[in-house]
Amino acid sequence: MNVERASHGRARVNGHAVCRRVSLCVAIAGALGSWNASALAAAANAAASGASAPSGADASAALEASFDRSLLSGAGRNTGDLSRFERGAVIVPGIYRTDIFLNGAWVGHTDVRFASPTPDANAIPCLTKAMFDQLGLPLQKLSAEQQTKLADAQGCLDIGSVIPAATMTFDQPNLRLDVSIPQAWLGTRARGYVSPENWDRGINAGLLNYSFNSYRSRSNGVSQTSSFLGLNAGLNLGGWQLRHDSTLLMQSGAAGTPSHKHWHNIDTYLRRDLPSLHAQMTVGDSYTSGELFDSVSIRGVQVTTDDRMLPDSLRGYAPTVRGVAETNAKVTVRQNGVVLYETTVSPGPFTISDLYATGYGGDLNVSVTEADGRVRTFSVPYASVQQLLRPGVTRFSVAAGELHDASLRSHPALAQATIQRGFSNLLTGYAGMVASSGYGAVLLGSALNTRYGALAMDITEARTEIPGQTTQNGQSVRLSYSKILPSSDTSFTLATYRYSTSGYLSLRDAMLARDLARGYRYVDPTTVTTIDGVTVNNVLTADQRKALTGANANNFTAYTSQLDRQRSRFDINLSQRLGERGGSIYATGSTVDYWNRSGTDVQFQLGYNNTFHRLSYNLSTTRVRDSYGRYSNQFFASFTLPLGDSLHAPMIGANINRDSSGRTLEQATLSGTAGVDNQFSYGATASHDSGTSNGGSTGNSGTVYGGYRSPYAQLNASYGSGKGYSQGSLSVAGAIVAHAGGITFGEPMGDTVAIVAAPDAAGARVINASGVRISRSGYALVPYLTPYNLNTLEIDPKGLPLSVQLESTSAQVAPHAGSVVMVKFKTTSGRSVIARVRQSDGKVVPFGAEVVDEQNHALGVVGQAGRILVRGAKDSGQLTVQWKTEDDKPMTCSFPYRLPAPAKGQAAYEQIEATCSPTAIARNDS
Repeated sequence: MNVERASHGRARVNGHAVCRRVSLCVAIAGALGSWNASALAAAANAAASGASAPSGADASAALEASFDRSLLSGAGRNTGDLSRFERGAVIVPGIYRTDIFLNGAWVGHTDVRFASPTPDANAIPCLTKAMFDQLGLPLQKLSAEQQTKLADAQGCLDIGSVIPAATMTFDQPNLRLDVSIPQAWLGTRARGYVSPENWDRGINAGLLNYSFNSYRSRSNGVSQTSSFLGLNAGLNLGGWQLRHDSTLLMQSGAAGTPSHKHWHNIDTYLRRDLPSLHAQMTVGDSYTSGELFDSVSIRGVQVTTDDRMLPDSLRGYAPTVRGVAETNAKVTVRQNGVVLYETTVSPGPFTISDLYATGYGGDLNVSVTEADGRVRTFSVPYASVQQLLRPGVTRFSVAAGELHDASLRSHPALAQATIQRGFSNLLTGYAGMVASSGYGAVLLGSALNTRYGALAMDITEARTEIPGQTTQNGQSVRLSYSKILPSSDTSFTLATYRYSTSGYLSLRDAMLARDLARGYRYVDPTTVTTIDGVTVNNVLTADQRKALTGANANNFTAYTSQLDRQRSRFDINLSQRLGERGGSIYATGSTVDYWNRSGTDVQFQLGYNNTFHRLSYNLSTTRVRDSYGRYSNQFFASFTLPLGDSLHAPMIGANINRDSSGRTLEQATLSGTAGVDNQFSYGATASHDSGTSNGGSTGNSGTVYGGYRSPYAQLNASYGSGKGYSQGSLSVAGAIVAHAGGITFGEPMGDTVAIVAAPDAAGARVINASGVRISRSGYALVPYLTPYNLNTLEIDPKGLPLSVQLESTSAQVAPHAGSVVMVKFKTTSGRSVIARVRQSDGKVVPFGAEVVDEQNHALGVVGQAGRILVRGAKDSGQLTVQWKTEDDKPMTCSFPYRLPAPAKGQAAYEQIEATCSPTAIARNDS
């Protein structure tokens, strides 16, 4: 066959017109099918019987209609077999990209293969193993024979032959596939349930999360640079996950003090899921679960239930740290003396909600280092979550190993076990025990769900042996209350009261007392004094402490005088809405008193927020503690207002901060974002300080900052200066994943991630992750997935060249926690061609004829004047045209094509003319 290429000039001039004509022809054909589908639906609704037609019903049995072909161009004389459009909603075999709904709920968007059980029957959707998994159906309910048929990729399984009374209905005009399965077969499932058989363990991969922050300040003639590097490394291999978390703190010398560096290994552990137990096994360094006892660091083996394996409605929460910075400040978060997080924040309110989970117990100690060297600290109560469980749900943990704590010299053996069980909607019971060298504790408690709120009460009996001293025995009683009052929009998120007798010591306090009794030096890593921006650690030996306090070495008080032995503690978290327009108030606070010292520690936050038109404002008061242990009250007022209605309209804000010493700080801020994905951020702050609480200088100051969030990392920088000080900071954070396909860079990632593979789709945007795009190598890192849940990943093909097609634009995956799942999107690369085809006798090929490739895949239909639109064509190949004559005689012809090398500046569509010669091929309808 001879294939002649039309001139480039004609291609450029007529390309768009040809596209419009071809598109119009295809639209007419689709409209005919849609009209018949509507007519068929109307006839079905009018029928008296409500029974559904079988999915493989003969097409000839469908409602028939005839069309006047004279309405088509040329009086319809050169048309092929259009009878398939006259037999109702006829479905032609092939692959359709459809939305899938299960019992009315959207499941996903994917490709579905349709095949005809008999030559004259409609094509039916084929149930495959992939579709079965995507629907989240329980595979164990199928027989071995059914599972074999389901796994057969060449067959076409009707869902009704596998699941009784199940149907699949295809809405072709809207490309929607409705799957109906009896609820009795599905069983009762909580929302978001995914069968463990459908969880994806992911691929073998190496991971690295990094965060670097450098902060340089100059105050009162003293310059200092402090830097923080946080590394979270991992290796996934065969379902096992190796993790290592570490930090590097670097501080330059100042005021005659030497510089120092400190590398801290937070933890190293090996982890694996145990789906049959809904639990996770950890070997190495980890933190014990804090639901019942305080969370402590342990080196050993731990098996703990993972609530993330439960449906969404049964999962817990993570804590959030909130505060206010007066300048461009450094915020450090510690738990049990270990630095968990450090970052630089801009002046004004800040929120930290991306802390790595280290357990459910143990207060978070937050320190805010201002640009002029001042340090303020406060605690975020991190009490246990509500103890109530649903009926039949069990939560347990078993741990054995060595106790590891940054403030302990010794590492005693430790064993701990806890169990919680929901017996009914009313009652949950729980118990636990912990044993270590010279220490033992037993806990017993229950929780009630009543109309007056959720109540929990437990009692802990502890016994502590201190070398050379009498054995200490004590009890601790804890009461918890939680309630939401819908009538008044009042929410007690958590209210807890704990009372401990004088002989009661927690595990950590008991181990500290034993260390002191042995003469070990005690260092409290959370006690840090900063003088003119220089950190000074206050370290005393046990003998020095005893000498200063005048304590007797043979007295129990001597070894615990430096330990705050808690007597009682009360925590509350309250929020209240004041009508539809009255705004809301909130309060969080804690009071603690002790056996071995007078006074009561009180910390609180009280606030009110509301909006007026587009203006948002907040009033609050907070009790904070400085680096010398002195308490003060701060009063804060702020507002924000957008300057315009556009998407990237900047925000203007102002706030006033006044403390109990009379110091007042006034600030005005302008901030905003820019870019298609809001990848650019910027801001400037001007401040006026009326004085400092320690009698320092007053004056004006200013700060500017900017950030860029690229698909491969996040960059932030800031600079500020004021009277007597200046500061600058630079931070970068990102992630690196090494896998079989290469190395992929991305934004900071969470525990569970995905690698999207889409060859030749460079530049395509991943809708589920802001700013993430396919790289030149064909990969992209999606930094956050929800483990054990169906996650839908979608690619926006907008902007891709016409030579690249995505066979599907969405996929679903339910990953194991900590896994790296590979989500592949199949792409087809080729060129776009408009072919004008004539038969060997000079006549154009019939309108409506079907076009297939060498693999007999349907590519579309012939438009008027014999034009065919083909996307994804190779440089050369062969296409076949199939139709039936008016006397129902099958006809086929084929033509080869060869495209020249693409020229620069060439039209989007290549145009060719070809002659189609009769051939004898067997049409495969399956």
